[in-house]
Amino acid sequence: MHLSQAVVRTEHASRYLQQLCKHWSHKFSVDFDPHKGRVPFSETAEVTFAADDAGLTMILSVADPAQQARMQGVIDDHLKRFAFREELDIVWTD
Repeated sequence: MHLSQAVVRTEHASRYLQQLCKHWSHKFSVDFDPHKGRVPFSETAEVTFAADDAGLTMILSVADPAQQARMQGVIDDHLKRFAFREELDIVWTD
């Protein structure tokens, strides 16, 4: 599996974690609480979230490295939609 991580500084990390997980729970078997969440997009791709006072940590795991950039973009787009009131700096690292 190929892992990448982004730590997004925001005071609303728990809110965004819950919004993302609730949004994707309509399609996937999502597991979450106010501090952590997991979205299994498929058997070969999943994202986990962790929220604390400093921000939202996202860890993406994909089997195929060709999926990585596309999945990061999907996650980024959804997070930015929910966080439209603030400018988030989302940087993924391997």
